[in-house]
Amino acid sequence: MNILVLNNSLDTYLVVGALLFGFGCYGMVQRQSFIGMLIAAELILAGASVNFMAFNRFLAPNPTVGQIFTLFIMAIAAAEAAIALSIIVAVYRNYRSIDTEDVVELNG
Repeated sequence: MNILVLNNSLDTYLVVGALLFGFGCYGMVQRQSFIGMLIAAELILAGASVNFMAFNRFLAPNPTVGQIFTLFIMAIAAAEAAIALSIIVAVYRNYRSIDTEDVVELNG
């Protein structure tokens, strides 16, 4: 199979997006620190962005729709990272740990 044909197909991009999404979901379940969960959440958002851009490239009649959705996802990812890091810093100041098992007595 020609490598150019493999790079220029929707299935290739969907598989890459699904792998990123799957690695992110696995990381959210497996990691016990908040930083690891934050990185896994970024992988989930990256997988969604890859899928939006793939559908935009191969199926959309208007090429700007997928790009606009991807820009919104990037903005949400930046806001989520800023808020999550500030919460992680606040938790670390109170508990001197960023493990999820150490902060189970939080109420709310």
